[in-house]
Amino acid sequence: MTDTATTESDLPVEMLHDASDVLDPLADAEEGLVKNRAKVGSARPSSLLYTYGPGAIMDLPGFAVMPAGLDDWGPIWKRREHIPSILEPRLVSVVRLHLGQQVDALRPYPWQPKQGAMSKEGSDLGIPARVFPQWFRCTGCDYLGPLPRFSYTNTHPFRPDLAQFTHKSCPGRGRPRPGAPARKRESPAVPAQHLLTCTNGHLDEFPYTLWVHRGRQCPKAELPDLKMRDANVGQSVGSIIACASCGSTRGMAEAQGTVGREKLPEKCRGRHPHLGAFDSNCGARPALIMMGASNLWFASTQSIIVMPRTEAEEKKALADKLRVELGLDQVKQFGDQIAVIRALAGAKGIDMSSVTDDDLSAAIADVLAPADSEEDRQEKLAAWDPVELLVPEWRYLQKPALFPQQPNSSGLMVTEMQRAPGLHPKVSRVVAVNQMKKVNAVLGFTRLDEMDRVNDLASRLVKLTRSGKPTWVPATEDRGEGVFLQLDLDAVAEWENKIRGTRLWDVHQDAHRRNFQRRFSETAKQVDPDTRLPAPRYWLLHTLSHVLIREMAMSCGYGAASLSERIYGWTATPQREAAAGLLICTTASDSEGTLGGLVALSEPARLHNLLVSALRRAVRCSSDPVCATRTPRDPEDFLHGAACHCCSFASETSCEKANRFLDRRFLLDLPAASGESVPGFFGSIDAV
Repeated sequence: MTDTATTESDLPVEMLHDASDVLDPLADAEEGLVKNRAKVGSARPSSLLYTYGPGAIMDLPGFAVMPAGLDDWGPIWKRREHIPSILEPRLVSVVRLHLGQQVDALRPYPWQPKQGAMSKEGSDLGIPARVFPQWFRCTGCDYLGPLPRFSYTNTHPFRPDLAQFTHKSCPGRGRPRPGAPARKRESPAVPAQHLLTCTNGHLDEFPYTLWVHRGRQCPKAELPDLKMRDANVGQSVGSIIACASCGSTRGMAEAQGTVGREKLPEKCRGRHPHLGAFDSNCGARPALIMMGASNLWFASTQSIIVMPRTEAEEKKALADKLRVELGLDQVKQFGDQIAVIRALAGAKGIDMSSVTDDDLSAAIADVLAPADSEEDRQEKLAAWDPVELLVPEWRYLQKPALFPQQPNSSGLMVTEMQRAPGLHPKVSRVVAVNQMKKVNAVLGFTRLDEMDRVNDLASRLVKLTRSGKPTWVPATEDRGEGVFLQLDLDAVAEWENKIRGTRLWDVHQDAHRRNFQRRFSETAKQVDPDTRLPAPRYWLLHTLSHVLIREMAMSCGYGAASLSERIYGWTATPQREAAAGLLICTTASDSEGTLGGLVALSEPARLHNLLVSALRRAVRCSSDPVCATRTPRDPEDFLHGAACHCCSFASETSCEKANRFLDRRFLLDLPAASGESVPGFFGSIDAV
């Protein structure tokens, strides 16, 4: 699978055949058992991070699987003497804050590159997954039943997409003629689409048998045969469940909406299919959800750009290496014997040549230091702000003197670029990010309810292990390039003060409050919306980033969906100084990263022309004057102003805020429907 940026290798997905045990799925692939091959598909690391991680439903050609929890990854990793890890202290600290001090490391997905097309390196690695949903419908006769009623076939060694479940004794839909032999054929089966979920992140099969009999048992059979028929005639929209034993029928449309929710089971069973486990204390009421619904799985991830480490961070990294490679028990046992710890670390491949005894002693003390109490951790978690991950990056970019001194081990190479003579004076700095490394970690996921911040309501974050206390979490390490632009901080502050006094900003604030109040989110009810509205400078930087992404995609060699943004836009607080900058970058998991087409746009003449062209395009939209004067008015609650798909919206992979908080009027002087003059940061187009 390729995109316009680079080639990113797929990771094999392997099927677990039992939903309750920790199994080794590749045991089915041993020689002599070719009729039950374990590999059923593949996925890219980025999709496993943001779209199909543990607990999500991955729709394959023949059926659907759910990547398993981290407990089931153990047998996969045991095939390697050395388990790789990504050591990045700044990100590990954030993961520990959210998941507990027991987290030791970030691990890449179990995958190994192949030397050739027919080579077998890494064939024993893959992502374990469980079949889910486990109720299927026969496409030949509409029979609806659980997984054991169907036959599984996956015999082609190089075509896992042919794996499927079939109904071997399918009689078909038509009635045979009198006296004619009964027809028996093998028909493909597809997953039944209906599921039950709750706000606590549980997911369960829909109780079809109880549903069609209205909560009772079938009077004719203990295990009745069911049929699922599509009925799209007239007003009967949806599927109809029929009992072949007693003739009862009931439409699935009855289960939809608020009224339908009252007809479903009163209490959630607390099922976690990705863990093969149940929680016994869930008091939430389940709701109907379809297998492909967009609110079935929301990833909770955090990412950082790897920077040259300070001396304190280097000591922290050494402590993390000892914790991961030696383990807490060994460090405790030999902690007072520096020579022994040094020898054990060297045997594990840790470079100890430049580590002094004092540094090693400090690292050992760090490993053995008592963890924060749970009360202290919860207090820090409640006060945590995602901006804290961006502040060190912003501060580093403010120190050009450090750029030539950066060590290559960080993977970051940046260059202060000269400003073109004609570049708009409010763009104060341009930095070329020649090479960069970005680390992304999975903290968990939520269902139905996407939280603005991971720490909004920790109980909603679905656990990745049965114990709820993972010792590691999956992560990816991406390499790439980018361009950083910084706006004049004084000019931004002066402009921001003007914007806060305009009617347009008051309207955006009111729309944001209405949006929070009307969300189908129990978490949002507990958050003050005014604390989550980004400052006007963020709207400015975000809109500028989008128009630049659209313009850069025309000349950098990458598609717009391959470019992403990182916005540094916040006002000053006692903890941090103000920031106003943006980074447009492209990253990939490929070992070589990207090809240089984006960073080349940081050259003075090219960037000047690009910025002028982007702002000129932003002046006009094919939806004007509707777009240019768009303002949310009660009861409207959309979170953008003069912005739409024709002029400012970007792809989901590019935007960090899902195309919210955009308004071209903050960039340039545009007409307003009310006649109010809104000062654009760059003024009129003649001034650009």
